[in-house]
Amino acid sequence: MATKNICLYFQVHQPTRLRLYRFFDIGKDSHYYDDFANRTILRRVAQKCYLPMNQLMLDLIKQNKGKFKIAYSISGSALEQFQRFAPEVIDSFKALADTGKVEFLAETYNHSLAALGSESEFRHQVSKHAAKIKELFGVEPKAFRNTELIYSNGIGEMVYDLGYKTMLTEGARHIMGWKSPNYLYCGETQPKLKLLLRNYGLSDDIAFRFSNKGWEMYPLTAEKYVQWVKQNEGELVNLFMDYETFGEHQSAESGIFSFMKALPCAFLADGDFAFVTPSEAAKKLKPVSDIAVEDPISWADEERDLTAWLGNELQSEAFKKVYAMTEKLSIVNDPDLWEDFGHLQESDHFYYMCTKFFSDGEVHKYFNPYDTPYEAFINYMNVISDFQIRLDEKRAAIDVKATAVEELASVKRKKKK
Repeated sequence: MATKNICLYFQVHQPTRLRLYRFFDIGKDSHYYDDFANRTILRRVAQKCYLPMNQLMLDLIKQNKGKFKIAYSISGSALEQFQRFAPEVIDSFKALADTGKVEFLAETYNHSLAALGSESEFRHQVSKHAAKIKELFGVEPKAFRNTELIYSNGIGEMVYDLGYKTMLTEGARHIMGWKSPNYLYCGETQPKLKLLLRNYGLSDDIAFRFSNKGWEMYPLTAEKYVQWVKQNEGELVNLFMDYETFGEHQSAESGIFSFMKALPCAFLADGDFAFVTPSEAAKKLKPVSDIAVEDPISWADEERDLTAWLGNELQSEAFKKVYAMTEKLSIVNDPDLWEDFGHLQESDHFYYMCTKFFSDGEVHKYFNPYDTPYEAFINYMNVISDFQIRLDEKRAAIDVKATAVEELASVKRKKKK
């Protein structure tokens, strides 16, 4: 039997949560963030997930003498909070980087929807994120993962133009048809871009179903899982999931850490599996076909589309409002405004406005700090209104200065005459 390659990738992200920002704060108070909530949640997740999971991954790499390999994509928003509230998490990721068996992927710095809203902002955030990864971990990202695995032909072309030849996305059923996600593919309009497609069934068995006692396959063991993977056709099985699955979404009491401790050893003991990073998979394997994706896909919800963030009028209005300011921001070029603009692009803000209450309603409710999507929208738009005032004031000051300079120049010209 040919060796089946396992690509294990984790997304690490924490949003910069907004404080309750009332109408009467507009124009008076421009601090938008809930520092207490951000610190409290970050510290909690660090203790429950990041620190114990990083130590477990480090132990497994050493225990398996480098045969166990993993990949991470860590948003700039998360990295900033680690540096501010839990620097020991940065140290634990550095220890993983030092093994040489961990790949850090490029992404949008602010976990944003910039690929859909502004190509210039998208390019800026990708460049900023790559620089941050280089600064902290001493490596230059070679593969790319867009926010929430969002991908389309057009996005793939932008990513390739930025120098990335490997990209991760979702093996969505509606774009795969009869094809299996368990192979390497390439872009339809940019065939030099290699694509790794998430096996969402096997990934979600761990990420969502692991602790569900009502699941017909409960309990899940490492040995059982290896057999499931073995039964899947193909040469590459991509297991992509949120890192917060471990200890946060699936509690330690569920046995998730014990499962992950046993899983790599079970794969390697079988003899028919090898762990690869995304870049290694792209180098080792050849694409079997291209994948055509005209309308963007993602790894969210049953539809695997953009409706989690842009599925209703509230979300569309907020999205258009924030990206409409890009050109004026470029003219003003104020660092404080740019920083806030980055945080206001985080996809989580739009996710909180989602009105889907069908098959995915509980998932949205779990991740939402607001009681209703409408509260999320009003709070966000209040912040945007204040931000717009600051931006307009800066632009007006530039115009006044430019006018003054022109008038002075005019006076000097007249004196020379």
